[in-house]
Amino acid sequence: MISNLAYIDPVAFQLGPIEVHWYGIIIAAGILLGYFIAQEGAKRAGLHKDALVDIIFWSAIFGFITARIYFVIFQWPYYAANPAEIPMIWHGGIAIHGGLIGGFITGVIICRRNNHNPLQVGDIIAPSIILAQGIGRWGNFMNHEAHGGPVAKSVLENMHIPECIINNMYIDGRYYQPTFLYESIWDVLGFALLLFLRKHLRIGETFFTYLIWYSIGRFFVEGLRTDSLMLTSNIRVAQLVSILLILIGIAMIIYRRFKYQPPKYKDVKALPWPK
Repeated sequence: MISNLAYIDPVAFQLGPIEVHWYGIIIAAGILLGYFIAQEGAKRAGLHKDALVDIIFWSAIFGFITARIYFVIFQWPYYAANPAEIPMIWHGGIAIHGGLIGGFITGVIICRRNNHNPLQVGDIIAPSIILAQGIGRWGNFMNHEAHGGPVAKSVLENMHIPECIINNMYIDGRYYQPTFLYESIWDVLGFALLLFLRKHLRIGETFFTYLIWYSIGRFFVEGLRTDSLMLTSNIRVAQLVSILLILIGIAMIIYRRFKYQPPKYKDVKALPWPK
């Protein structure tokens, strides 16, 4: 039996009747860190220091809303019976793909309004997005969710992961695969890869490479999870969307290279909205 001292409470602290959850703290920390990293990229690209404030702030706000809506839609029978649970985002239950859709649309609208090139901005913030996603997966860890199927404790011990992770993969009397950890590691590797490749890629390609890299990892990790959103009894929504994003990313890189020959990311400054 695992000691209660080993169990991480999803609630970080309380302010009177208000419970502050680790889930929200960790996601906010990931966004904040991503913002500061993106600001360095914006500075090097010649954008004003405030150029990303509106984009990241509003994309995060509407991204959270659409991430929740996306999740609720694919779990509608439950939420139809429990409508009071719909706004309770601190209980978990947001879908990254829903957040990406909402954040992308919001970002493009703000870029248009402020006369920024959305592909250049996408290149600047893509490493920050995937890093924030990798950090945010630890919010799932704190909530004891987004895990894989049951495994023996020895399997986790043989992975040489910290004891605190093993202990918190003990849920309702069984140990589970830490799929949150697999995706977090993949995302952090993607962050390093995008920063390395960006200076060699053309405008827009860092963002499309992000879509490809993240989606490859998500496709395989999703196949191990036990809480997937399902389109049918056999088709996982996240895997289907991941395949589509991989194809879109590859197609856009090839198409733009042949059609437009865009300049290298490192060779241009503050591009306007494309005409």
